[in-house]
Amino acid sequence: AEFRGWSPFVTVQSHYHMLEREVEKEVIPYCQEHNVGFIPYFPLAGGFLTGKYQRDAGVPAGSRGERSQYVRDYMTDANYAIVEKLTAWAEEREHTMAELAHAWLLAQPSVCSVISGLTKLSHLQANAQAGDWQLTTDEVTAVNAILSGSTSNE
Repeated sequence: AEFRGWSPFVTVQSHYHMLEREVEKEVIPYCQEHNVGFIPYFPLAGGFLTGKYQRDAGVPAGSRGERSQYVRDYMTDANYAIVEKLTAWAEEREHTMAELAHAWLLAQPSVCSVISGLTKLSHLQANAQAGDWQLTTDEVTAVNAILSGSTSNE
């Protein structure tokens, strides 16, 4: 934009969540360097990061996972293990996995908001409530330790 004399970018929007972190390599650093806000969408990996999909339980009828290979691609043993650990970690703090997924995103550099879809009114309420949990630096470090090696779906 600057090269062409246009107004500078103020936000960038892309897929970003605990299991899909490719933007951390170049996009997030660019946003930090140029004071550009980053707005992730698909923060719950089509529901996978809510804990809705259980290992060996099959995909729930009518779910996004039933209709989308993209979501089913997250259904690996490694990713189930990560979600199980993160769910337990969140529950120890009286939060849900979905709240943790949102809170973790909001704790990332340059993230100024999160675009989260929903299929039920209760999802809207849960998404709004997730914004109340502000992770501490130590909590982000603990979550990142669980996530290390988890960037599958590549």
